Amino acid sequence: MKKILTIGRYFKSKFGQRVRKIPISLQGFTCPNIDGSVAKGGCIYCRNESFSPSIVKISNLNTSPVEMNFKITQNPLLEDQVAQLKEQFKWHSNFHKDKFAVRKYMVYFQSYTNTYAPFETLKRLYQEALALPNVVGMSIGTRVDCVEDRVLDLLGDYVKKGKEIWLEYGIQSVYDETLKATNRGHSTQGMQELFEKTRQRGIKVCAHLIYGLPKETPEMMLHSLQTVLKWGIDGLKIHPLYVVSGTYLEKLYHSKNYTPIELTDYADLIVKSLQMIPSDVVIQRVSAGAHDETLLAPKWCFDKNIQMRYLREKLKAAGIEY
Repeated sequence: MKKILTIGRYFKSKFGQRVRKIPISLQGFTCPNIDGSVAKGGCIYCRNESFSPSIVKISNLNTSPVEMNFKITQNPLLEDQVAQLKEQFKWHSNFHKDKFAVRKYMVYFQSYTNTYAPFETLKRLYQEALALPNVVGMSIGTRVDCVEDRVLDLLGDYVKKGKEIWLEYGIQSVYDETLKATNRGHSTQGMQELFEKTRQRGIKVCAHLIYGLPKETPEMMLHSLQTVLKWGIDGLKIHPLYVVSGTYLEKLYHSKNYTPIELTDYADLIVKSLQMIPSDVVIQRVSAGAHDETLLAPKWCFDKNIQMRYLREKLKAAGIEY
C-alpha cells in the first residue's frame, strides 16, 4: 500500500504535532487580471468568495477605492489590513484550538494574489503574521507573474530564521491555449525558472492544478502534472473545476459550451496522478467545491465528505492510502 504524504502527515512529521493552516483574506488585495493590468474580469471560473471562508468577513466593509498593486506609493489600508489579519487569525486559531486541540499554526494568505502589493506592505504583513502566537510559518497564494526577487529574498530570510515558508503558485495548466481561454493573463513562460529561484532560497513550492478545464483531455491534465513534477515542486494541490454563479464559466455552461468533469473521471485522474507522484511531494489537496447556492455544477462538488469518501475508496482499491 502506497502511503501518500498528506499535508497533515508532513506537518506531524516535521513539528511533532498537528499544524493548522489559518486562511486569511485582506481588504484591498486583488489580481492583475482583475484590475486591468494584464486582463479584465478575472479567470473565467473565479469567484473568490467560493474559495475562502475569511473573505466573507471583509466583503461588507465600506472599502476604500485603493487596491493593492506594485505601483502605489502609499497604502492607507495598511493598519486595517493588519487588524483584519489579527482578527481572522484569532477567530480561526481559537476555533481549532478549542475543537481540535491544535496548538501550532501556519498563516495562509489565501484570497486573490498575496504578493501583488507594495514591498513595504508585504513586509509588514508577513512580519505581523509570523509574530502571531504559535505560528510556525506562512503559506502565500500567488501568481507566477507577481513575485519580485526582493520578495523571494525576504521570504528566504524567514526560512533562514527557521520559519516554514511556502509559495502556492496557481499554475492550473501548462498549456498556453488553456491559460488564454481561461483568461489567466499570463503564459507558461518563466514558470520553471521561477520555481527554481523560489526553491533555491529554501522556500517550498506548492503547485495548483485544475482538472476539468475547458477542452482539456485527461492526457493533457496528466501532462500538466508530469511537467510541474519535472520542474521541481515540494507540494501539490489538485482541484476539480466547478461552475459557480456570477462567472463567465456560468455562461459557457448554460450555453452548452462547457461540460463539467464527472466524479468517476476525476477519481480516475486522481488515482493515476497519485500513482506517479514521488513519495516526498506533499499532497495538500485533491478535492474542492462550493458549499452554498452559488454552486451550479457539478453537484458532486457540493459535499466534500462524499467527494473524499469516494476518492479514498478508489485510491484504496488501487493500493494507495490517502
